[in-house]
Amino acid sequence: MVDPSRERLRLLPSWVYPVKGLYTRAHSLAWLARTRGRPPAPGLRVLFYHRVTPDRDPLGVTPQRFRAQMDFLAASGWRVVDVAEAGRLLRSGESLDRVVGLSFDDGHLDVVENAMPILAELGFRATVFVVTGALDGDLTYEWYKQMPPLISWEDVVRLDRDSPLRFEAHSVTHPNLLTLDDERAREEISTSKAVLESRLERPIEAFSYPAGLFGPRDRRLVDEAGYKVAVSTEPGINDASRDRFALWRNQIEHHDSLLDFRAKLESGNNPLLPFRALHRRLRYGAPSLSMLTTLTAPWASSL
Repeated sequence: MVDPSRERLRLLPSWVYPVKGLYTRAHSLAWLARTRGRPPAPGLRVLFYHRVTPDRDPLGVTPQRFRAQMDFLAASGWRVVDVAEAGRLLRSGESLDRVVGLSFDDGHLDVVENAMPILAELGFRATVFVVTGALDGDLTYEWYKQMPPLISWEDVVRLDRDSPLRFEAHSVTHPNLLTLDDERAREEISTSKAVLESRLERPIEAFSYPAGLFGPRDRRLVDEAGYKVAVSTEPGINDASRDRFALWRNQIEHHDSLLDFRAKLESGNNPLLPFRALHRRLRYGAPSLSMLTTLTAPWASSL
């Protein structure tokens, strides 16, 4: 019998975040010294955020830092697209030179308030992956003592039709899919798609695995549900050979400076890979990494 507590996701202990910040900065400085301004490697980058807020939230990036990051993309000639479009570019074989797929997980209102105006000004597009049960008001994100406001269904429908934002699926209840039986995992994946399609009156093409936790069964269920593309939370640069249901995606975090942003963007790497097993135990209570390597980890085939 599965321990129900393993389904729950949580933030890391507070001491971890400044340590991550220092380690990331050291990695970024090493990247700068190593590359010395060489052009970035070819391939599709996918970046993701959670919140854009002045709050001291480890899952948030301040509006000022987000502005600087987006201005860098614009000034450097990057093409910024939503995840569904990124998937189409991969399938078509078109050039992926300086293409970035941009995304936000969980559907927080501050993305609309603080990120959307910047995206609109720069002509960028982005995907917001929403948890349908949370938008229905049936659950809260338990890693918050007081959950920040979410986008309303009314705004999801309005903005999907006329804004830089496109809304795609992030499950019904944001569980750890690895802990669910087949029926529940299928319901999380397929029902979130059906609910969004009913609301938005268009096909839903993209799925984001909650917390990036998935295995071969979940990848198969996403395919069977009719999605065109799915994203993980593991870093890397995608090319035409990449499994479209396990795209690599790099998280931009609260402590990331513009140098850190550039290093993650251009190298496609995450400096914290040696600590992934500890990270999963602390935050997710997840199984060992050996259960995930068939679809994940740059040192295996993707992580």
